[in-house]
This record gives sequence, C-alpha cells and structure tokens, in this order.
Amino acid sequence: MVEGLLTILRDKKPLIHHITNMVTINDCANVTLAIGALPVMAHALEEVEEMAGAAQALVLNIGTLTKEQVDAMVKAGKAANSLGIPVILDPVGAGATSMRTQSAKRILEEVRVSVIKGNSAEISILAGKGGRIRGVESAGGVDDILSAARDMAKKYKTVVAVSGATDIITDGNRVAYVDNGHPMMGTITGTGCMLTSVVGSFCGANEDSFEATVAAFVSFGLAGELAASKDEVKGPGSFKMAFFDEIYNLTEEKIRKGMKARYE
Repeated sequence: MVEGLLTILRDKKPLIHHITNMVTINDCANVTLAIGALPVMAHALEEVEEMAGAAQALVLNIGTLTKEQVDAMVKAGKAANSLGIPVILDPVGAGATSMRTQSAKRILEEVRVSVIKGNSAEISILAGKGGRIRGVESAGGVDDILSAARDMAKKYKTVVAVSGATDIITDGNRVAYVDNGHPMMGTITGTGCMLTSVVGSFCGANEDSFEATVAAFVSFGLAGELAASKDEVKGPGSFKMAFFDEIYNLTEEKIRKGMKARYE
C-alpha cells in the first residue's frame, strides 16, 4: 500500500539524476524539489556515469532526444544497474518517429529499467501491439492497454505505468488503477514529464517500485485535483502555480482521504 511512502521519501530526500526533456527540465527539477527529493540535471556523456552513481534514482526522458543524449542515457543506465539504482524511462513520443521508437527500444534492451511510464500509444508500440500516435497523446481500450502493459512488464521484468483518464500500473502480476487527476492538468506542457520525476522520487526512496509508482500517480493526480479546486485558479498559469504548491503541501492525511486507487 502507498501509506507512509511520502513520509519515507521526505525523510530520505533521495537525489534524482535526470537526463530529460529540455522543454520541461526546469519544471521537472522544481516538482522533484516540491515532492521532497533533490534533482540534478546532468546530460554530458563525460559525466553521466559518475553522476548516476551518486544518485538514488535515474530518470530518462526522450522528449527532446539526440543520438548523443541516448548514448548518455545508456551509459548512465548501465552505471545505475551496476549499483542497483532504479532507472525510470519515459519513452515520450515512441511511435511518432522511427528514431524515438528505436531509441526507446535500445534503452530497454541495454539497460535494466525499473519503471516504464508512458501513455497508451507509447506502451502499445513498445509492446509490439501497434498504436495510434498524434503528438504524444492517444487513446485505447482499458483491456487492450492492460494486456500490452502486462506483456511488456513480463518481458522486461519491470513496472509499466500507463497514464490516462484511468492510470494503469502493473508489474505483470499486480495491477493498480488510479483515478486521481483533473482535466486542468492537460492545459500545461510537461505534466507527463513532471509525473515521471515524481515516480523517480518515490522509487529513489522505496524498494518496491510498483507501490512507489502507485504512490507517485496518486500524489500527482491528487495535487492536480486540489489545485484545480482553488478559487484563485482562473486558467493554466494560476493552475500551474497552485499545482506546485499542492505538491509541496501534500501530507499523508491528504493522500489517505483523497486517494482514488484500487487493486486487482
């Protein structure tokens, strides 16, 4: 269960090494701080191995990828693997271009990934089920998505987290559905990238990557709900400020009362 995992995170203050999306890198750093972890953004091939070895989790996000960046991701990932440090992969836009798809597949083949977090199309593509990509958004039936996620989780021995109206998280055996969230979260760029940073933060402080990922999705979605309910929120700008405040002000009590998660 997710109870107590936020407290553990904030007590441990794990260092989260990001090799991430240049569009949202500042927001990813800030949300990592707000949830209670410590961010470091280090992309240079010459230092990623050393930096990954100093961190408690590694977040890889291919949103603005280059060949050099993917090389750095693989190098950092192998360093993290050698030390038992969890690696979280966000395969942004996999399926939109062959470069993105092949880069994500390369990382999955060369690095032992603890959590793969994507939308339904990204996960479907990487699971070999096909998919429909429009930008980085997509939709699919819950049963089909769960089947693809389970297959992928078993293939790579990892946790697969699929974001959507109802989030689906599975390690191939356990399954959780999370309904926390608010439509306003889709009005600002980078919520998906920020969520991956929060997943990395929870995984960096908790050994069970499945429960850590569920806790991250619940916390992130609940903060969105709480922010959207504020009278001062009039649109995307004020929502974004309120959202960061709600991430920062999350408590175990708020999570206990507001959690919308179920297991099967």
